[in-house]
Amino acid sequence: MRAGESALEARGVGMRYRRGWALRDCSFRLPAGRICGLVGPNGAGKTTLLGIAAHVLEPTEGSLSVFGAAPGSVENGRRTAFLAQEKPLYRRFTVAETLRLGRELNPDWDQRAAEGIVRAGNVPLDAKIGTLSGGQRTRVAFALAFGKRPELLLLDEPMSDLDPVVRHELMGTLMAEAAEHGTTVLMSTHVLAELENVCDYLVVIADGGVRLAGDVDELLAVHTMVTGVRDSDALPADLAHHTVVESRTSGRQFTALIRPQGPVVGPWDTDVPNMEELLLAHLRSAEAPPLITPTAQVPDQAHGSRAVAA
Repeated sequence: MRAGESALEARGVGMRYRRGWALRDCSFRLPAGRICGLVGPNGAGKTTLLGIAAHVLEPTEGSLSVFGAAPGSVENGRRTAFLAQEKPLYRRFTVAETLRLGRELNPDWDQRAAEGIVRAGNVPLDAKIGTLSGGQRTRVAFALAFGKRPELLLLDEPMSDLDPVVRHELMGTLMAEAAEHGTTVLMSTHVLAELENVCDYLVVIADGGVRLAGDVDELLAVHTMVTGVRDSDALPADLAHHTVVESRTSGRQFTALIRPQGPVVGPWDTDVPNMEELLLAHLRSAEAPPLITPTAQVPDQAHGSRAVAA
């Protein structure tokens, strides 16, 4: 992995099913070595995007590259691991046989890492996959993904069937592995609070397109949470020239997430939002203008209509 390398670049990616478009004009860049949260409502296209990156699906339009090459290349097959939401495993195989399959198919296989993840959950190596609980199968699927020693790890709602204790443990394993080996992670999840201490990069998809993308610190820094009291339902005049992502009123209490276009004046308390506040506001406000920071822009996107430099 070279400094400044892109782990993933999507350029105008679109995917159409019979029911309509799942993705449309989806463009962003994920630098190598980042842990990226992929966030969006159900049906936004997150699973479709991960499937395209894993070469499970072919896009209807546009292109997506992984480490500068097509997702289906032999080299990228070795460098990428995909953990699907269904976590497909051979139910008649034992855990040991499943890990052996991983070892036979992957030249860079790390048996110690894979077995360590399984043994940490007290999963018997001689147990058949079909007899395991959902959480145990998830642990075995994680072991296969980590044992491959990928440079890009694609995770689709990987921990939705785990209890909070096990989820916290596996998230810690994910962080440690990524830090030690420089693994790039693209992970979709609905547990927004879980992203706060894990992800340093974000991509938010809604209505099939990218609404927000970039370095977490950059995204938070260009937003401001405004709170105060107002007497009417109209947007306060001294906030009108700012980009208002979302505004909410409870009684006389007014709260807004804005992208300031200059100093915020008036009787307002201001603060930097946390990640959950940022994500919820953008997910609830599809009409807000998209924001794609410079690190997330693909080279030919800098002057595109959907790209807004922070």
